[in-house]
Amino acid sequence: MILSIIGAVVILFLGIGFYNASKLQEIHIQKTVTIKADIQNTFDHVVYFKNFTKWSPFYEADPNQKTTIKGTDGEIGAQFHWNGNQGKDLGYQEIKEIQPLKYIKMECDIQKPFTAKPSFEYTFQKIGNTTKVTQDFNLKSSIIDSFFMWLFSAKKNMEKMNARGMELLKITCEK
Repeated sequence: MILSIIGAVVILFLGIGFYNASKLQEIHIQKTVTIKADIQNTFDHVVYFKNFTKWSPFYEADPNQKTTIKGTDGEIGAQFHWNGNQGKDLGYQEIKEIQPLKYIKMECDIQKPFTAKPSFEYTFQKIGNTTKVTQDFNLKSSIIDSFFMWLFSAKKNMEKMNARGMELLKITCEK
């Protein structure tokens, strides 16, 4: 009897988990910030990886991580590599598309602590003396990966990190 109850609870938990995980197979998070800085300054803070550690929420969380830039910084194909959290975080992001002062697309290749290939798209719009920046984060995952994201509330953490990144971009550009 006890085994039947335990079995039913496990099946119920897995059923609820995989149902919720199915909603996380495609994650889209959008954050927008208005920055009191000119569009060129703001665009340069995003397109040049040399500036990334100034506003990266990941670097803020782990300032001892090792970073390297490969390729020509600020151009398509440039890559920002990181190795942090004492070797537990490893990956890189690469610039895939640039429309000067309008749009940047980057794709990430995360190898640790899990594997994922999210993308970040940034759009820039001059509004008077300010620049409106919109960040679109997109991630597609398998049902198994999505189950673990649900289990550990990963989407909430992603939303917090993306919001913090945009907040840090604003602070950095407005200095």
